[in-house]
Amino acid sequence: MRRFRPDVGERDVTPESLWLRRREFLALGAAGAAGLVLPRPARAGEPTGAALQIARRVEQAGGEDPTPWDSVTTYNNYYELGTEKGDPSRNAGTLRPRPWSVAIEGEVARPGTVGIDELLRWFPLEERVYRMRCVEAWSMVIPWVGFPLAALVKRVEPTSRAKYVAFRTLQDPEQLPGQRRAVLPWPYVEGLRIDEATHPLALIAVGLYGRVLPGQNGAPLRLVVPWKYGFKGAKSLVSIRFQEERPKTTWNEAQPSEYGFWANVNPDVDHPRWSQARERRIGEFFRRKTLPFNGYAAEVASLYTGMDLRREY
Repeated sequence: MRRFRPDVGERDVTPESLWLRRREFLALGAAGAAGLVLPRPARAGEPTGAALQIARRVEQAGGEDPTPWDSVTTYNNYYELGTEKGDPSRNAGTLRPRPWSVAIEGEVARPGTVGIDELLRWFPLEERVYRMRCVEAWSMVIPWVGFPLAALVKRVEPTSRAKYVAFRTLQDPEQLPGQRRAVLPWPYVEGLRIDEATHPLALIAVGLYGRVLPGQNGAPLRLVVPWKYGFKGAKSLVSIRFQEERPKTTWNEAQPSEYGFWANVNPDVDHPRWSQARERRIGEFFRRKTLPFNGYAAEVASLYTGMDLRREY
């Protein structure tokens, strides 16, 4: 398998062009029924795309200013759309976020397949400002829009055998041209223990900055787990499966010595090729200390009582 050295340098990437945004609006199709409205013309650096109806806003990043829209949407890890940081925003026009459905499978009383617009009618949307930390020692503060993963878990009624939740993402090289190369085993898969999945911080994101989630950020549905490294945030979800056995996860399968299943942010456990003790917040010059659990230790540390967090990384 070919390895790519992650690029930790910030790049100046031209924002998506007007024709690409128009294509996004056309792809939304029936999303207007879910409460989306077209935006006014945006100035450079402002959020673009259809607006979302937000029921509640919650600040959970310690009062830090959000990372600018242009950085959040042009500096991305999404290997299905390319391995360089600017590739996803350049290639996202091939991803078609409507129509879209997600399969609910496994150990649940209410399995089935649900379309995204029906899903959006089930749950009021919240905007949550989270710190997000990448394993490559860079970070952002992102105002995600979505609904609690716990709400979805409750609705589908897991059985007593459901110990884990497995997430599978889209596999379609036509829409995701990066999958034409064997950079990783496709499709991308991730997983959480069910108590992690039902923690109040875990989110299914459908937008950011009050707008529909752009393709390069994982449209139309992605997982957000802010106390874990970013690779846990599976993008473009097509399946959520409840199961008894611990699921395989893509990076852990591809490079187990470098990427663990748990992926909790831990400044005391370095990646084999770089330190995790400090991070560079995108837009800042100096590095800052990495916080245990990405600053959410008070909320989530109890989930891991009795675990060796240096060994179970």
